[in-house]
Amino acid sequence: MEEQIQTSAETLVLNMGPQHPSTHGVLRLILTLDGERILSVQPCIGYLHRGFEKLGEYKTYHQFIPITDRQDYLAPLSNNVGYILAVEKLLGLTVPPRCQFIRVIVCELARISSHLLWLGTHALDLGAATVFFHTFRERETLYDIFEMLTGARMTTSYTRIGGVARDLPPGFVKEVEKFLDAFPGHQQEYERLLTRNRIWMGRTRGIGALSAEDALDYGVTGPLLRASGVEYDVRKAHPYSGYENFDFEVPVGKNGDVYDRYLVRLEEMHQSCRIVRQALENLPQGPVNVEDLKIALPDKEDVYTQMEPLIHHFKFYINGPPMPVGEIYHAIEAPKGELGYYIISRGDKSAHRLRIRPPSFFNLSVLPGMVEGMLVADLVAVIGSLDIVLGEIDR
Repeated sequence: MEEQIQTSAETLVLNMGPQHPSTHGVLRLILTLDGERILSVQPCIGYLHRGFEKLGEYKTYHQFIPITDRQDYLAPLSNNVGYILAVEKLLGLTVPPRCQFIRVIVCELARISSHLLWLGTHALDLGAATVFFHTFRERETLYDIFEMLTGARMTTSYTRIGGVARDLPPGFVKEVEKFLDAFPGHQQEYERLLTRNRIWMGRTRGIGALSAEDALDYGVTGPLLRASGVEYDVRKAHPYSGYENFDFEVPVGKNGDVYDRYLVRLEEMHQSCRIVRQALENLPQGPVNVEDLKIALPDKEDVYTQMEPLIHHFKFYINGPPMPVGEIYHAIEAPKGELGYYIISRGDKSAHRLRIRPPSFFNLSVLPGMVEGMLVADLVAVIGSLDIVLGEIDR
């Protein structure tokens, strides 16, 4: 039974959403207000539910890859890698070094792209419209790079079991290097517009503070956790795809407020550029897929011209790779926090159980305690600083 909200003649119960630009998706917030002062907030989710986890139990492991694009649809390349790493962990599979480096490159570019969209829309929520146009300029460049690599701008479906869909195309490295050379100057523009801006600081400093203890109790991860002073990053704590070979820092805040979350994400973009540049400088030669045709798809050219690859291709799409019996959990550091996949296999072509641990779901759970006693305008600032996406909350 739903808890009854205590109201009086002085209070107002107001629906904010589910169609509201500052809720960043179809999120409904039931606000109990005293004037413009917030007495309580009750998040209501489920308006975007599409049954991702159940789909994972009916589709083959290979067929589920495009579904991961639709979770955090602002960083599909990162979702692809997270899911595939879980499947490869179940298989006990290690991919070639070149493939690992390519996955690191696409994940870090996806992080920058996601943070750029967050910064532009967050600033727009608080009235700084100019920043939106600046960040989307760089984001369009990244989407051109994604299209060059995957053939799609948003729903990429690039990663494969045992490798990636294709090797880096000619000119890709040069385009990424051009972006890395130009991006620091563009980021300085964002910082000049916002970091010491008195209006921006007034709207963000001391607003929506979250203690380290509360963040840990609620299972908060990602920039939201690090802004509260907890130096936890899956890439450092549990390295994957060769992250242990890269030199980068984990930015940490002190106050856990909206302003600190802004500073942490800005620095994360710097660090992502640093990682990508190292990956390009040390990019190994060699194959991008494992050689076992029962696990990785054969080359298309071979499929069209030879019988054995054609048979493997057909059997792979019908039955998928031969999966062992077991259960595993694997997580990555997605742009919004720890993205994990839990798989139970009974040796069939589909998972017996598939569960997803989305960072946005846990990060949203701390919202009510962060905004009680604040103004509605502060609620808009706090929601933006959480950087939630409803595609992975309503999974």
